[in-house]
Amino acid sequence: MATTGIKPMTDRQFQQLRTLIYARSGIHFPDSKKYVLESRLTQRLIELELEDYEQYYMFLSTGPYQSDEFQEMFNRITINETSFFRNEPQLEVFEKHVLPELIEARKHVKRLRLWSAACSSGEEPYTLAMLIHRSLGARLAEWNVEVLGTDISEKVLEAAANAEYSDYAVRTTPALAKQRYFTQKDGAWTLSPEIRRMAHFELHNLKDRLAARRFGSFDVIFCRNVMIYFDDPMKDAVLTGFYEQLAPDGTLFIGHSETIRGTSQFIPTSIPQGFCYKRARAALKAA
Repeated sequence: MATTGIKPMTDRQFQQLRTLIYARSGIHFPDSKKYVLESRLTQRLIELELEDYEQYYMFLSTGPYQSDEFQEMFNRITINETSFFRNEPQLEVFEKHVLPELIEARKHVKRLRLWSAACSSGEEPYTLAMLIHRSLGARLAEWNVEVLGTDISEKVLEAAANAEYSDYAVRTTPALAKQRYFTQKDGAWTLSPEIRRMAHFELHNLKDRLAARRFGSFDVIFCRNVMIYFDDPMKDAVLTGFYEQLAPDGTLFIGHSETIRGTSQFIPTSIPQGFCYKRARAALKAA
């Protein structure tokens, strides 16, 4: 740290910054992650020509560009590790079990709405669009399908809207899907317009439940590998929001390293590798 010219983060500065971050985003940095926050913000302090994290805290709290800087900070402190067709066994549960039931249940209204929360650079919502496209086939023209991707970072949402990806992003994509839904040129994989049209993206903070209500109701919500960054109160608030916005027969998918405990709102399904939940009332009626 000394070679950067930035003074090491003190415990008090860490407390100040993590309180501010939590208040704005719900992202929780425990004591053991002080070094993580410090390492991810050091370069930003250098760019701003600040001497220490006290100055950075003041810049975030009272500076004229605090809103813009919060966006920049979120870009630095959040990990946007993702890829197309990530955790394929879980996606197979969606495509082979959940989606056919939804298509049958919605065959009269012919409408599907999905939400990919904390979608990063768009790989997950576009993957869901591909799976729906593959499942409906020629029937897609008769359906109104909407896949919403939201994230707290403007930077990743810009990448999602651009829909050009590296070899690394498509590393887990089946060969047939690459051939069907992408064009490759100069090392970039560009997503086909038909899939891009099925998804759209909005800036959203999961802490803001009131703002989320404008999105309406969803048949499926994906929120994978996100709640591991939340403490229990924040996790409970997010799950309550999902419960309120999930259709009575809808399904919530979470990450394979996450669990939902201590809530009566969701009941896990018995599908192996699914890591998916039903709204408790709907699950009890079905039983």
